[in-house]
Amino acid sequence: MVLRAARVLQKNYERDIYPALQPDSKRKIVAIDIITGAWEIDGNEIIACRCLEKRYPDAQIGILRVGYKYVRKFGAPRNRNIA
Repeated sequence: MVLRAARVLQKNYERDIYPALQPDSKRKIVAIDIITGAWEIDGNEIIACRCLEKRYPDAQIGILRVGYKYVRKFGAPRNRNIA
């Protein structure tokens, strides 16, 4: 079920959302309702989700960061020069 939701999210993003984004949208968060395809964009994921929830209170929300493969990155940075 989770993989299916991720595929729907990515498909909606690539087909409907990405072409509509402005050049200054890189690094912003897109909150997408995987049921309706409705979306909101903001620099903050909480704000983007809340705006979407105002319009669709029962939204099933997934989030993506424009121009990146991940929303948040966890762990230490990779450094090849470790002593």
